[in-house]
Amino acid sequence: MILDSETKAVELPEDHGNELRLWLRLLTCTSLIEGEVRSRLREGFDVTLPRFDLMAQLDKVPEGMTLTDVSKRMMVSNGNVTGLVERLVESGHLDRRTSDTDRRVQVIRLTKIGRAEFRKMAAEHETWIADLFADLGPKDVRELMRLLAKTKASAQKSAQRRA
Repeated sequence: MILDSETKAVELPEDHGNELRLWLRLLTCTSLIEGEVRSRLREGFDVTLPRFDLMAQLDKVPEGMTLTDVSKRMMVSNGNVTGLVERLVESGHLDRRTSDTDRRVQVIRLTKIGRAEFRKMAAEHETWIADLFADLGPKDVRELMRLLAKTKASAQKSAQRRA
């Protein structure tokens, strides 16, 4: 068995406060779920998680978005998005055009093929996520969502105090 950060912290609980153990548990859950999704996308569709995420953003906006808007939504740099876009344009999943209002701006959108393939992936993805959370009942999910919202608000307040 490979030890994750959370397991290591549990072995020496006196060395770690509850908040640190909570943070490690959140990281462990995130890493485990993300790793499984990455693996399933690669095995089932030969697609990376960043490509899937980019296509998901574009699926929400059929008329397309600028590279800057996509970067903001994905919380990554324009440079990261540019490489993804190039590969998806080459594969026929995206098309790219110059903005009607600003010739310096590129607008990207899913092609018909890209949208159809993304929706197949998205349907599978939804099934995988349901499977990963299958042992949680509706009440558990609601409670976890409530507590995570509270956690998010606490982290945001802390960040604002530092700013």
